[in-house]
Amino acid sequence: MAEEASVPGVRSLIRPMRWLLYAASALVFLAGLQLSLLTEQTDTYFAWTIAPPLTAAFLGAAYWAAVPVELIAAREKLWAKARVAVPAIWLFTTLTLVATLVHFDRFHFSSLIASAQGAAWFWLAIYAGVPVAMLLAGWLQLRAPGGDPPRGSPAPSWMRVLVLGQGGGMLVFGAGLFLLPSVVAPLWPWPLTTLTSRAIGAWLIGIGFAALHANRENDLSRITPLAGGYVVFAVGELVALARYAGTVNWAAPAAWIYLAFLLSILPVGLAALPIRRWPGRS
Repeated sequence: MAEEASVPGVRSLIRPMRWLLYAASALVFLAGLQLSLLTEQTDTYFAWTIAPPLTAAFLGAAYWAAVPVELIAAREKLWAKARVAVPAIWLFTTLTLVATLVHFDRFHFSSLIASAQGAAWFWLAIYAGVPVAMLLAGWLQLRAPGGDPPRGSPAPSWMRVLVLGQGGGMLVFGAGLFLLPSVVAPLWPWPLTTLTSRAIGAWLIGIGFAALHANRENDLSRITPLAGGYVVFAVGELVALARYAGTVNWAAPAAWIYLAFLLSILPVGLAALPIRRWPGRS
């Protein structure tokens, strides 16, 4: 990476963007920790009460999946190898801010429980601040001198086709959950409220956009952040399903489609990881 960063004419990842990505990775780790360990206590320790617990577990796994995306991107030397994470982060945080403002009364801003009220105001501060900070850092990043290095190894055709389908499906279904929750939420494998429909929709839109972005890059060396996120997302959501399997309507086709979707994400993430760099591999 150091050699690549020293190549004249190649745009490096600037320091403000790097530290913003590090900060974001810490924040999503904390959110994932709350929702994964205190899944059934969101009324006390989270910004808003989430029911059923499977929804909280889903969101917790999604937050933890964002950790490798942002952490791997922050550690890259070149902008071209980190940028797959940035537009998706901005899109997700902006949509989540919109959902927060639309459902302001559902949050614990006036709760008598100090931990819940503090979590709500901290949530609002994060989602009001991160999109603005991301826009500013992105503007500075695009003004940095240099361009992209030559493309590396392209993704195999089967991976591009699968990621295109996954990304398009997440983007379309996520938009439905976010914009038309009363119409699309009944198609989800377990019950959703209007707020939780929009929260899940924001995640699906963000991940779907990142998947389509990675497909457009078509360079395995540039999609490592998303590959890490794909693996953690699939494993985390499978664990959430196992924890609260009784909440899922297994009689509905949607449950099995969702399970197949998660199982299709895992091999893509594993295949896109830079295993060739691991010790003992050429």
